[in-house]
Amino acid sequence: MALRLPRRPRRVVAYVRAGAALLDLGVVPVAVYGSGHDGSGLDPVKAGELAAAGVPYLGPGRLLTGDPGGALGGVRPDLVVDVTYDGKSGYALDEAVVERLGVPLVALSVGADLALAGILERFGQLAEVLRGEAGGHGDSSAVSAAEAEVAAAAGAPAVLALSGAGPEQVHLARPQAWPELARLRELGVRLVEPGSGAGTGWLTTGWERAAELEPSVVLVDSRANAVRVESSEHPAAWRAVAERARLVPWNPETPPSPAAFARFFREVAAALRG
Repeated sequence: MALRLPRRPRRVVAYVRAGAALLDLGVVPVAVYGSGHDGSGLDPVKAGELAAAGVPYLGPGRLLTGDPGGALGGVRPDLVVDVTYDGKSGYALDEAVVERLGVPLVALSVGADLALAGILERFGQLAEVLRGEAGGHGDSSAVSAAEAEVAAAAGAPAVLALSGAGPEQVHLARPQAWPELARLRELGVRLVEPGSGAGTGWLTTGWERAAELEPSVVLVDSRANAVRVESSEHPAAWRAVAERARLVPWNPETPPSPAAFARFFREVAAALRG
């Protein structure tokens, strides 16, 4: 990340995931926007503390324009912060929209090209620049302590991460494609592979395949766009697994802040301990 500006930005608009992380790190955005998965309302799972802080939601990024009189232009940003999964382009907002406003765009990587520690470090660095001061909000000790809990509890339980797609289909996460899952694996957690097939981040398959993996702990996509795993419409084989497994809410778009990931790792550790 290299960005040189004549003055420190004061009015930051961010993709909701980035905005929630910045808020945790002491920077209050003037507004946030969503992704193509989001609707007219802010998904509370993705929002972190944004709603409580009174940060307005502008709607999905794909609906925003570069019109100075539009929703984005109306909040008069002097910096837009997005995320990127491919290291090339912003995820939730077209760069051309921001260019029409004459505002710089920063897209920080949250993909598998960086380890989780590197992702947290970059968000911490950006927050320090925006606050105009070093330290104070991005203490990594909370993550380290939570990781120690995970390492102490890791072992035999098989862990599966997934996102419900419908009554017949489920997206099974490929652990190495998700920095937090890769980190759990490094800490000794036995995350199961979904198997071969199309898709770099997910394998889309039937619930029967998820049942065949016999997980003891299931990390369940808790975002608003994901289907509940306990639905009576799912096949019986999966319902039996869901009834006996320990279910942990997992936000695949967890805000990249030490506080947010420390909470998630502590919940995983508690489920591993049983």
